[in-house]
Amino acid sequence: MPTDSAKPEIGCLKVSSKSSPASVAGAIAGMIKDGSVVEIQAVGAGAVNQAVKAIAISRGFLSPIGIEIVCVPAFADIVIDGEYRTAIRFGVERRAPHGAPAATATPAPAAKADEPRAALA
Repeated sequence: MPTDSAKPEIGCLKVSSKSSPASVAGAIAGMIKDGSVVEIQAVGAGAVNQAVKAIAISRGFLSPIGIEIVCVPAFADIVIDGEYRTAIRFGVERRAPHGAPAATATPAPAAKADEPRAALA
């Protein structure tokens, strides 16, 4: 578990439309239990669907042991095989107890509002 002065590690999971939500949820839960902040990246509607299901399932794994999580979605412009694509990134981390400061992980940079976005495929 990180100390107050140390930033938590960030683990990145790439999710596809064929990913098993339960398997991804297990990975999320394990990383959260270890004190990491999890970043999930998904490109396309099917992948985003699987990622959201995995986050919901992981909450079901963690909530009974007293760990609550929060999810922060953001757009990310990435390059796949030389082609620019727009991904959705979900930052998942422990929810801070009421009155306590939240975990301070460096958020993924969001694209500027005036930049054009590629359509999600």
